[in-house]
Amino acid sequence: MKLIITSTLLLGSLLSFSCAASGVLTEKNLSLELADKLAQSALQACRARHYNVSVTVVDRAGIPLVIKRMDNAGPHTLEASRMKAFTALTTKTATENVMKNSQANATAANLRDLPGFLLLAGGVPVKSADALIGAIGVGGAPGGDLDQQCALDALKNNAASLNGG
Repeated sequence: MKLIITSTLLLGSLLSFSCAASGVLTEKNLSLELADKLAQSALQACRARHYNVSVTVVDRAGIPLVIKRMDNAGPHTLEASRMKAFTALTTKTATENVMKNSQANATAANLRDLPGFLLLAGGVPVKSADALIGAIGVGGAPGGDLDQQCALDALKNNAASLNGG
C-alpha cells in the first residue's frame, strides 16, 4: 500500500511539474562578456579607420549591456549608438535597411516618430544561429555606412563565439 501511495504522489508531482514548465520560456541572450567583446571589436575597427565613435550593445530586451565612447567622440554619439542598437533590435534588421525602407515607403516614414528609433545606418542585430540575442549600434563615423561596417566587422570577428553560444 505504501508503494502505491508513494508511486501515485511521485507521478502526480511529475505531471504537475510538466504542466507548470509549459508556461516557462527558455531563450538565448547576450552575455555581458560577449557584449563587451563586440563593443571592443567595433571600437578597434573604427579606430583602425581613424573614426572616433561610441558603441552600444543591447541584450534581447533592448537593455544596454555595454556603452563605450572613444576619446574625442562627440557627446551626441552615445545616444545615437544606443538608438541605432534599439532600432536594429526591435526591427530585427540593420538600421540601414530600415532607413531605406522608410524613405521608399511614405507610410513607413512614420517610424522616425517612434520613441527610441533612429533611422540612420550603424545598427545591426546580433544573432546566434537564428535566435536574435541583441544588437550593436555605432555612432560617430563620418557616415552611417561606415558606422555599420565597424559593427559588421565586430560581428565577423566574434562569429565563433556567436555560433558556439
